Amino acid sequence: MRFFIVEIFGVPNHFYYICIILNYCDKYMANHPQWSDEYWLLLMQLYMKKPIGIKPLYSRAMVDLALMLHIEPKFLYDQMFFLQKSEQPSLKLLWDKYSKHPKKLEQKAKLIQEQFGFQHADTFFQDVDIHETWEKDFRPLEADKELSPIKLIMILNLYFQLTPVTMVPETPEIEDLAKLIHLNPEKITNIMDIYQICDPYLTRDSFMAITPLLKPCEEIWKRFGNEDPQNLYTLASQLKEYFL
Repeated sequence: MRFFIVEIFGVPNHFYYICIILNYCDKYMANHPQWSDEYWLLLMQLYMKKPIGIKPLYSRAMVDLALMLHIEPKFLYDQMFFLQKSEQPSLKLLWDKYSKHPKKLEQKAKLIQEQFGFQHADTFFQDVDIHETWEKDFRPLEADKELSPIKLIMILNLYFQLTPVTMVPETPEIEDLAKLIHLNPEKITNIMDIYQICDPYLTRDSFMAITPLLKPCEEIWKRFGNEDPQNLYTLASQLKEYFL
């Protein structure tokens, strides 16, 4: 939020100061601490991949780029909109130079990745202290490499749409989710059993409390279990793109 003082004349012996509030949309400003102007070309390369255009927020390619840059997908998503509509001379120059020359764009993008060490990220970030936050949602769980927090989020979303009696592998919705997130239905129902332990509206024996998956399920429940289910549903709908 920025404030400008405007002096208005016209009233004898008086003038008024009007405080005009301009609400700047920071999401269109490249102000992320990890952002570099060289990344515009990486975004352009992603934009130009077929089908050409803005990619879904949690598409696999968008998330992969976000993980590589350690920049949230939402920021890159907003930047891609800005890239598409921007009238800034510097960005228009990039469009003119690369949009119709995909090979040149690919070569330049590869060079940028090499310069920033992204092609050898393990070595490049070896001595760098990176505090991962959102990235962990897309990493495999230590307790079960087949699972990740985003898969637990998808399962919790379906959990709120079913009743305990329908939380069985044969339920069509569970079979559909299993195909989408590449798990077997039995594992999904096992996770739902753990969520029943977390659910304050249910009385369940804690015989499964010894499972190493209890803690990650509790963490997801704390984040979403007591929130508006519609918010979780919206997020899960967006996350579907990651698995397609």
